[in-house]
Amino acid sequence: MKNTYITFLLLLSSLAFAQRTATINTDNVLQTMDGFGASDAWRCQFVGKNWPDQKKNAIADLLFSKEVDAQGNPKGIGLSIWRFNLGAGSIEQGENSKVSDQWRRSECFLNADGTYDWSKQEGQRWFLQAAKKRGVEKYLIFTNSPPVHMTNNGLSFATQKNKLNLKEGTIPKFADFLVQSIQGLEKKEGMKFDYVSPINEPQWEWMPNNGDENSQEGTPATNQEIYDLTKALSDKLKSQKMNTEIVIGEAGQINYLYENVNDENRDNQIDYFFGKGKTNISKLPNVRNTISGHSYFTTWPIDRQVLSRKLIAANVKQKPGLKYWQSEYCILENPGETEIPGGSGGTRDLGMPTALFVARLIHNDVALANAASWQWWTSLTRADYKDGLIYLDDGKSNGGTAPDYVKNDGEFHDSKLLWALGNYSLFVRPGMLRVDVPNQDELASANDVMLTAYKDAANKKLIIVAVNCGTSDQNYKFNLSKGTLKNNELTPYITSESSNLKKAALQKIDTIVIPAKSVVTFVGEFQ
Repeated sequence: MKNTYITFLLLLSSLAFAQRTATINTDNVLQTMDGFGASDAWRCQFVGKNWPDQKKNAIADLLFSKEVDAQGNPKGIGLSIWRFNLGAGSIEQGENSKVSDQWRRSECFLNADGTYDWSKQEGQRWFLQAAKKRGVEKYLIFTNSPPVHMTNNGLSFATQKNKLNLKEGTIPKFADFLVQSIQGLEKKEGMKFDYVSPINEPQWEWMPNNGDENSQEGTPATNQEIYDLTKALSDKLKSQKMNTEIVIGEAGQINYLYENVNDENRDNQIDYFFGKGKTNISKLPNVRNTISGHSYFTTWPIDRQVLSRKLIAANVKQKPGLKYWQSEYCILENPGETEIPGGSGGTRDLGMPTALFVARLIHNDVALANAASWQWWTSLTRADYKDGLIYLDDGKSNGGTAPDYVKNDGEFHDSKLLWALGNYSLFVRPGMLRVDVPNQDELASANDVMLTAYKDAANKKLIIVAVNCGTSDQNYKFNLSKGTLKNNELTPYITSESSNLKKAALQKIDTIVIPAKSVVTFVGEFQ
């Protein structure tokens, strides 16, 4: 019996350390990547305005820096897209805004008398400059609501269902506000906005959810209203000879992109905006041939995550030249304690369980949904919630929501989630080509090892990102379909419980080790 037990243990050991082979089809290009990003909503407005410079710059380094230290370890995650939240003016309204959380209110450059004040949104503008100084390539400006002076109810959230909260006939004025805001910011800050996203999560009603209050700015919109705004905005951008591209969608849930959800003219958006009908926007000036959606509420269970992303890819593929972006996510689901601490988005987690949960999603959004860009929701959070990359607190608690909590100063903490995102964002830059890693079982690999690969033709680099959600180290041999690497070597950068995107010793391409519960980026140089 003892010998049988020993034999069984040896068998388990050999299975755990058996070498696998993965082929990297370097000549089979699947897509061009547009970059990885995050937004400044909402906490950057207070941190950027009030916090000490030393702390602000340390936070900016974590988000934007592409530098490495003397040992070759990255100082930050090198985001390549920064999302600027263009406010509607709920801060100026104060308590009359009926936005219950003042940290979710925002300033508006446009005054009630029609003049513009470019000194507003000071904290967010500080982070714009910090991003620019650290070499962020792309900038996107987005709104949650039209300016309160233009809305139906004078508020930054809606009181009518399924209707854009905008006064009749003022779509041209809203479009003009967007154009003038972009121009004003570009002149003041000395940088360009590559993209503008005029409507956010139009499928939700954004009506009072606590008496007559709401917790943030927001507005619903029908597909027809989005089309009308896109057309007006396109015309104004063209008339001003601007290069900023309109990106639409920002669907609150990705199935609104590809199926009829509730007959409210806020779904089937891929076909509505890029199909054969009169509302096709792909030929309008300054419109990017891209549809964006948010990965909320479709990540669990895993079979739903996989299927819904395959459906996105299949529907996008039917529209020649169309691309998909995953443009907002934080954890709102309830996958349970076995997946993440606390079992849901509530309670912050700075460790690897949450990082791996999100890294799996990034992989599936990129590899299955064919997302050319992946963007996190809010870069900073002061809440005891899994919605940030960097966490703010007073050093005595895990977060708070009182108005003055860490408003002027506080402590900040990086997270494993930040660094896991960095395994993609720092290395997979805009313009890189994703290449095929065939024969991966989508469902089985979701709790094991998931691989994506990217080719940097300009710099002759190969990037391979491995997410190992399993409990065992895995040994791999990578076979390249075309080309050879210098010395047949790859440099690993490891995010794990004991490592924050740390550079490790060189590994030969035929003796790769991917540690358990880790995200690893391998960087090689083509000969």
